[in-house]
Amino acid sequence: MSVVGNPPRATAVTDANHDIPNAILEEAETLRSELRRHAYLYYHEARPEIGDAEYDDLFRRLQALEGQYPALESPDSPTKRVGAPPQDKFETVEHVAALLSLDSSEKPEDFVRFDERVRRALGDGVTPRYILEPKLDGASIELVYEDGVLTRAVTRGNGQQGERVTANIRTIPTVPLRLRTTVRPAPKLLALRGEVLMYISDFADFNARIAEAGLEPYASPRNSAAGSIRQLDSRVTASRKLDVLVYDVLVVEGDSFTSDIAGVEAIREWGFRVPERIQTATTVDEVLAYHSAYEEQRDELDYEIDGVVVKLDDLAARRAMGATSHHPRWAMALKFAPRQEVTVIEKIDIQVGRTGVLTPVAWLRPVVVGGVTVSRASLHNREELRRKDLREHDTVRIQRAGDVIPQVVEVIEHHDDRSPPFDMPDRCPVCETPVIEDGPRLVCPNRFGCNAQLKGRIIHFGSRSALDIEGLGEETANLLVDRGLVTQLAELFDVTPDHLVALEGFGEKSATALVEAIASKRTPDLNRFLIALGIPEVGVTVARTLAERFGSFDAIRRATTQQLVEIDGIGPRMSEAITSFFADERNAAAVDGVLARGVEPKTVELTSCDLPDLGTAVFTGAIPVPRVVAETAWRSVGGSTSGSVSKKTAFVVAGEKAGSKLAKAEKLGVEVLDFDEFLVRLTDHGGTLDGGDA
Repeated sequence: MSVVGNPPRATAVTDANHDIPNAILEEAETLRSELRRHAYLYYHEARPEIGDAEYDDLFRRLQALEGQYPALESPDSPTKRVGAPPQDKFETVEHVAALLSLDSSEKPEDFVRFDERVRRALGDGVTPRYILEPKLDGASIELVYEDGVLTRAVTRGNGQQGERVTANIRTIPTVPLRLRTTVRPAPKLLALRGEVLMYISDFADFNARIAEAGLEPYASPRNSAAGSIRQLDSRVTASRKLDVLVYDVLVVEGDSFTSDIAGVEAIREWGFRVPERIQTATTVDEVLAYHSAYEEQRDELDYEIDGVVVKLDDLAARRAMGATSHHPRWAMALKFAPRQEVTVIEKIDIQVGRTGVLTPVAWLRPVVVGGVTVSRASLHNREELRRKDLREHDTVRIQRAGDVIPQVVEVIEHHDDRSPPFDMPDRCPVCETPVIEDGPRLVCPNRFGCNAQLKGRIIHFGSRSALDIEGLGEETANLLVDRGLVTQLAELFDVTPDHLVALEGFGEKSATALVEAIASKRTPDLNRFLIALGIPEVGVTVARTLAERFGSFDAIRRATTQQLVEIDGIGPRMSEAITSFFADERNAAAVDGVLARGVEPKTVELTSCDLPDLGTAVFTGAIPVPRVVAETAWRSVGGSTSGSVSKKTAFVVAGEKAGSKLAKAEKLGVEVLDFDEFLVRLTDHGGTLDGGDA
């Protein structure tokens, strides 16, 4: 009889009440092993050996033993799947590895350009192999195993941090609480990425039960999955039919892979379910055929997908190509064409954002598009409104761009007594300030006196990518501003529990929790504080760059455009936007107000690069490794690389079929190395092909 996992050897354990006999220990471990084995046969192989009643008998016997001997309890016990008592809130934790988004497009030509970039990075003569899989539309999750046992599960959050939802994930039957080790040993540490799904058929039944209970139904299977794993009472999660498909090894210690497809096979061997029809391809035509086949069968699937994912299979090349702060350079999502429906524009309204931009918004007769009920859509700006000639009461075609953002595509029917064209206002609808033109947009310039902008700034200030203040969302921001408790951003730090308990929806406990959450952000990370201020052009990557380059908020605030423009990735427009923000008297007063409340962004220790300048290398022709790997290795020891040869080039590495670059190097008298000579030089400087900044 095969057994899932390698249970620890039974030894006598003593707790405060009992010396546990070895016979009980052995019985408990046998029951756990059998329950794991039968669960695997049922959920993964669809060939159960016993019926539900027999399984329940084994389960109840283990529950009884753990109840009689509390020291028997273990986080990987099958009994943990029934859920645990409610918790007060979720803890925010750092991911073991960043959970990045994917660059995406619906256009085949964009994938062609992606393929060309990959081929250039790999170098002449190297054919990329891609791994293809469906792009699942669920709730992303990080699963962490230590010595084979599930120790934590974390939502995607902002990609760097998420919420610890371990107790909820333990209730999902297809998630191993202990890795299956009959084929492959458990590594010391394993971090995986997967997707929590509710199948479409289960979603329909679930929503019907929700409606019968008089509750608001979920909008889509994706929302139901995300909502289910964020229940404070994990017994609620256990009552819902969820599945987890795992597709990526984020971190592994004690094992290694050279390709993604090998990692997927390891994921299977450890006892996880993986997405259907994962395969590899080496040509653009093969990738597009895979995409087309899935798109044709999309409506026949029992789970939501919105495209296919294309990833470079070679892991060393991936590390060398690296990633932006948002997405890896070695992968992209090839999306499906948006699903479309027809509805009516019932009203056009104006929304004022935190930067003062006036955006026309269409309120639509609710319609379901791809499983999601859509009732409003942005009309972007006055030029878009005029170009499409959208008016109230028009019948229009709408779609969800990328299956996410609602868009009005076109007017398909209107009546003879059609409504007049919608006129954009000449004053802000919130504060009555005359608006100004900014290209196709209209902007309210009353940045510090417009309540709509203040609400938006508060929401942004507390958002996940900024200060991540739990409880400071849209509803709370609206209450704080509408009731006059916060008239400028700095006054957030003046709010007390007594102020909040007078507001609708706040009790003593929740009021205290919000005030404590705000107070806990008085020493924020410098990069997060920069994002929170809403400085134009400053996102996650630029904020991190500024923090690492200048070290302190005061230094960033005093930086000149010349200092900024010298930083890689910051051009003249961005540097001007940053310096203008800090030079504006009203901005300066708002920032000073926040700092006066005792907010002190953490300083970042500046480290100087002590690598020598080893000169610029140019690679040409076919070399034995992907070109991006060789380039990364040379940069890791202090060198630089270029795609063209000049008098400043230190040397050229020439592979087979080297062409014009080799000829130019010889003409200019630039040193030429073959690949073996390059390896010697790299090694002499302490570098390796699998090291560096990847």
